[in-house]
Amino acid sequence: MSSADLEQAAAWLAEADGLLITAGAGIGIDSGLPDFRGPGGFWAVYPALGQARIPFESIANPAAFRNDPRQAWGFYGHRLELYRQTVPHAGFGLLQGMGQRMAHGCWVFTSNVDGQFQKAGFSEQRICEIHGSIHHLQCSVGCTERIWSAADFQPRVDHEHCQLLGELPHCPHCGQLARPNILMFGDGEWIARRTMLQYQRLEQWMAAVDRLVCIEIGAGGHIPTVRHFSENTGGRLIRINPAEPEIDPRKQQLALPLGALDGISRLYEACRRD
Repeated sequence: MSSADLEQAAAWLAEADGLLITAGAGIGIDSGLPDFRGPGGFWAVYPALGQARIPFESIANPAAFRNDPRQAWGFYGHRLELYRQTVPHAGFGLLQGMGQRMAHGCWVFTSNVDGQFQKAGFSEQRICEIHGSIHHLQCSVGCTERIWSAADFQPRVDHEHCQLLGELPHCPHCGQLARPNILMFGDGEWIARRTMLQYQRLEQWMAAVDRLVCIEIGAGGHIPTVRHFSENTGGRLIRINPAEPEIDPRKQQLALPLGALDGISRLYEACRRD
């Protein structure tokens, strides 16, 4: 990465009237959150699932709630506890600072289900969680389109065995098992209403922005939802990613092959100098 790339990125941000922040799992690493596809791997974080040879795609799956609901909620209950306890790193605040300078402010599009943008102070009305949120629940059998807050659910988890202790959460309408309102693998049961309303608000905002800049952070190509969205906004793209920084040189795209906090911090400082 050259200083010229940082200067060019800062110049784009100075000209922009709206900032779109797109983010994958890589943005959370500097907050201490695990990256399941990183060097440690998923089974290093959940050794009980490793011993049983259960891959991420099998536990993050609606079938897991039918086959072994206590194990499924052991996994998701642990994640819910973790995300509630995690403090977002300083880069989130720096992103807010960059967006606040623009006429149309900033919006967030993320595949993360952890709620870290809300926790960092971003407006709930300006976040699109395209894969849903662990902080919301739905009926596992889809008896209703209702989605409700998980705030009252306090999971107790046997971390060693990845098992939920105590009472399973239930749908208040029919009494069947509740599950996270998250788009899982092989998921035909996800209730997308909340996310679709978020997406509609995002589209309305983007239609009003004339000079859009997208800062994409930590979005990989294994599940390319965020990368595809970033590349098709019609605006300029700044990609912050240490492992997969590839861009299309024929388009208005820049790559900063850095970790999330380092890349955001350097970009913020370059904007202050600009």
